[in-house]
Amino acid sequence: MTMSTGAGFRARRIGPGRPVAARGQPPALRGRDGGAAGAMPERRAGPAIFLDKDGTLLADVPYNVNPDRMRFAPGARAGLARLARLGLPLIVISNQPGVALGKFGIDDLQPMRRKLEAMFLEAGASMLDFCFCPHHPQGVHPAYTKICDCRKPAPGLLCGAAGRHGIDIVASWFIGDILDDVEAGRRAGCHTLLLDNGNETEWRGSEWRRPDHVAADLDEASLWLVHGGALRHAGALP
Repeated sequence: MTMSTGAGFRARRIGPGRPVAARGQPPALRGRDGGAAGAMPERRAGPAIFLDKDGTLLADVPYNVNPDRMRFAPGARAGLARLARLGLPLIVISNQPGVALGKFGIDDLQPMRRKLEAMFLEAGASMLDFCFCPHHPQGVHPAYTKICDCRKPAPGLLCGAAGRHGIDIVASWFIGDILDDVEAGRRAGCHTLLLDNGNETEWRGSEWRRPDHVAADLDEASLWLVHGGALRHAGALP
């Protein structure tokens, strides 16, 4: 299991119906912004399931990095267990602007990541990677105050994870609870599933922000993916 930030990876737009990530050599960043690059892909090309963290996997507690306050969102544990039985890689994609905003330090993400990994194991799942963006354009920490291409709705975290782990992103799915997640997934080139659980409050629409499916929580989403044929139709399952 790794922990990675994303940086310097841009998506090439060829129209909202078919976003394609610009293929280059994405950096393999291990827990630090601008860290060491050059890791080889860890597995043969195949699909994955990308998951937003706050509001999708976990009950949304703003800027929380305290492991003692981490709880599964309603339906998340059952949904995660069902997704784990598919045998596909599970990768968490998360904006963590609290670093740039001075709410917590980047090292504070390590205990949170370890607790999240333990929660996956409790559900019978394994987290292949935890990919986060520490940036915010209105931050107070100069090193992380920037407009980047890894902060969702930009697709950099997804594209970087796909490059590192040999993921077939076109056959993959990204599940999140706001339309920024949907846009990031579509710009990266994967299928998207929105959890309509009340966390999206702005509903700013565009062609990029239309999910393939909508579910109430991760339990319902996993049922649809597993038993509705969506993964097989997308090429994620034989």
